[in-house]
Amino acid sequence: MPELTIESARGAVSIAAELVAQIVAEEAARCYGVVSLAPRSRVGRLLRRGGVLVGGDVEGLRLELHVVVEYGLNLAEVAATVRSRIAYEVERVTGLPVASVEVVVEDVRVTV
Repeated sequence: MPELTIESARGAVSIAAELVAQIVAEEAARCYGVVSLAPRSRVGRLLRRGGVLVGGDVEGLRLELHVVVEYGLNLAEVAATVRSRIAYEVERVTGLPVASVEVVVEDVRVTV
């Protein structure tokens, strides 16, 4: 995965995109209504952050995460909460601006 760089007058800091994906995955797991991430590939099923894609340009990070939501909850509200919380936490921890967070609800599941 590529590195993301923050430049200032004193130098530059590079952050691995994989680290950003890990932050997104851990924060998504803490969001109310999110049962799990939904990995897009067989390898992704082995990795905890398999349902997270990280990209970006000069405007900021572009994050996409695929989630499984608890059955019976309002999907739009859960997705809005996830978007807000992920954007805030990634900006707080990394110092990188977040241009967009796309939440794709892949499935709903009844938790027991």
